[in-house]
Amino acid sequence: HLERMTDSTGVFQHASFCVPNFSEGYCTDDVARAFILTVQLGELGEEPEGIRRMGTTCAAFLHHAYDSSAGRFHNHMSFDRQWLDSEGSEDCHGRALWALGFGVGRSQHRGFQMMAGQLFARALPALQDFSSPRAWAFGLIGIHEYLRRLSGDSAVSQTREMLRAKLMGLFERHSRPDWCW
Repeated sequence: HLERMTDSTGVFQHASFCVPNFSEGYCTDDVARAFILTVQLGELGEEPEGIRRMGTTCAAFLHHAYDSSAGRFHNHMSFDRQWLDSEGSEDCHGRALWALGFGVGRSQHRGFQMMAGQLFARALPALQDFSSPRAWAFGLIGIHEYLRRLSGDSAVSQTREMLRAKLMGLFERHSRPDWCW
């Protein structure tokens, strides 16, 4: 049913049941999730031509969403293919890194691995200046997946350690013995 929620640009952001709502356009957050799904389906051997085509569409959207001059991803695109934001949220950026790391670490397709790796390397530095713990966590998941295949990348490993320290610092400052986590 995911194919009903996509076109040649990407995944529609919203729908009424199974009918896409064109007025809501697309968002990088959802396309990142869809890319992860296509890679997982490929791992499971469930990759008919439609799934591969969707993976390619999602990869192209992520590539287009990255604004190299800002070092950030856009998130919201209108149905007429215009970006509606100057830059996406920190969480959007983290989810895009998660998807790209997934493409590097798990995709069976060399083209996805290469594109995702190049874009991951360009987009990762922005994560270091973010304040969103969710963005850090999404980025860490992407880093973990990236390092599955490229474990010798010391710059990515250093970023992983810095983000881990930030999250653990928050945990240590805010956790309490009676915290029902």
